[in-house]
Amino acid sequence: MNILVINAGSSSLKYQLIDIDTEKVLAKGLCERIGIEGSTLTHKGKKEVVIKQPMPTHVEAIKLVLNALIDPDHGVIKSMDEIGAVGHRVVHSAEDFTESVVINDKTLKIIENNTDLAPLHQPANITGINACKEVMPKTPMVAVFDTTFHSTMPDYAYMYGIPYEDYKNYRVRKYGFHGTSHMFITGEAQRIAGKKDIKIIICHLGNGASVSAVKNGKCIDTSMGLTPLEGLIMGTRSGDLDPAVIEYLMDKKGMNIHEATNYLNKKSGVLGISGVSSDFRDLLAAKEEGNDRARLALDMFSYRVRKYVGSYAAALDGVDMLVFTGGIGEHTPEVRAFVMDGLRFAGLKYDEKKNLNPGRGNEIELSTSDSKIKAYIIPTNEELVIARETYRLVK
Repeated sequence: MNILVINAGSSSLKYQLIDIDTEKVLAKGLCERIGIEGSTLTHKGKKEVVIKQPMPTHVEAIKLVLNALIDPDHGVIKSMDEIGAVGHRVVHSAEDFTESVVINDKTLKIIENNTDLAPLHQPANITGINACKEVMPKTPMVAVFDTTFHSTMPDYAYMYGIPYEDYKNYRVRKYGFHGTSHMFITGEAQRIAGKKDIKIIICHLGNGASVSAVKNGKCIDTSMGLTPLEGLIMGTRSGDLDPAVIEYLMDKKGMNIHEATNYLNKKSGVLGISGVSSDFRDLLAAKEEGNDRARLALDMFSYRVRKYVGSYAAALDGVDMLVFTGGIGEHTPEVRAFVMDGLRFAGLKYDEKKNLNPGRGNEIELSTSDSKIKAYIIPTNEELVIARETYRLVK
């Protein structure tokens, strides 16, 4: 069966067509500037093509994608009948779902009702679903959530120290994100270990970054919270800070609450600290040139990851495997070394030369043969998780 995976943003739409039997990506692409002048589809099928065509809404974008998939020149299938199901990335499940769900009128209504918990992303996800329903009304569809992998957290891990009634009335609690990535890495770690009953700490480090603690395949804690703003310092997000900082800065800078939220989400993190960039390649280059603020940003980021890893080692009562994934996790040895050095006391030993030049592969072991904790780089594959979940529910 071929599964079409859709990740719809407010003005963009990423897609992959995956043959679930072989788990091979048949085609993938990106629609950009939907609803904006200069709309473009970049499609990689039999060959790569760039199609410039107006896309006033996501409906036109979906139609363009489907046409590209069946095009005799650069398509990979003969007709839309060869698409067995569509898997949609949806950000928030709230407490309504603990796993992926088949999309029908009832489940879609619940997804719509949870928009207030993810106002920046959920509307775009819903738009993508409705666009696909309009163009492919008979094709089964599944919602795969960023949050449900973390639904196994115990209440003492996900609750905040606020009046209980506000949790019940307004659903204010930790939910966690990047769930499809953490789910994929968990499965790969269990495969490598040859067993399911292992304790894993997963560091998904990219422009958005999160750490999770996984015991016997179930998440027991994760760094992101009600929103992706909590936790690690990230590319442009502040991560954890004293809530009183917000009121203090609003008063000093004359910001309203929306400006303050934008400040913490878009202008902070390593970008705000360094004044250079949110891209770690730029930060590393600036550090080499003697830019101390770039050095500071890198150290702060690495230290925050190390602190979360240490706290999760305690939460898990030990660690069997530490995994790095995401663009930074896979390609920034300085960050990995800083984090792994923090577990030397627990018996983690790693090959420093291999960490500096790990090469590329499905998974790369960094730990030595006598290390008590295994350390790996494992590339994530969120689209494959969405395809697998979709197939599981529609087969």
